[in-house]
Amino acid sequence: MADDDKPDKKAFYHDAQSYWENVPSTVEGVMGGFGRLSHQDIKCSKGFLLPFIQGPGATVKTNRALDCGAGIGRVSKLLLLPLFSEVDLEEQNPAFLEKARVYLKTETASRVRNYYVVGLQDFTPPEAWYDVIWVQWVMAHLTDEDFVSFLRRATAALAPNGLIVVKENIAKDEDIFEGDDSSITRFALQPMK
Repeated sequence: MADDDKPDKKAFYHDAQSYWENVPSTVEGVMGGFGRLSHQDIKCSKGFLLPFIQGPGATVKTNRALDCGAGIGRVSKLLLLPLFSEVDLEEQNPAFLEKARVYLKTETASRVRNYYVVGLQDFTPPEAWYDVIWVQWVMAHLTDEDFVSFLRRATAALAPNGLIVVKENIAKDEDIFEGDDSSITRFALQPMK
């Protein structure tokens, strides 16, 4: 995407916030109508994460995880809470986090320590705190500059041997701006393996 095609930063964030304020606080809503894929998504995420935290080659501890762009807490409930002692959620939509408090109301809910109501572009996690920072389907809602800036802040927030996982959709040929939800699907110069 050429620089002159990029949206105004203030409008970009305002439009994204407005979009998500009108999305139902449900699994179906936060997954853009693809709630039926939740089980498979979690299964694949768990398969990716487990070798880092369990088994003979594991180097990452399981004390604290951060769920970025947490929505209603789907990833926290189904992936992070079963594996980590404590989980924090970051989400800019207060209605989603209110729903997360209900959605996560189980025996594991007491292990959710913080509900941060703030966009990633303005969020600074505590330094040297998290073993895993899970960032799924939210970086598309950051400008390139804020994307890099957040990754720097997230790196500072990692405990020793910590891990940042960024799970995003990737464009095939070039960056794609989606005006409906004010997101950018980025083109990867080299495919991930």
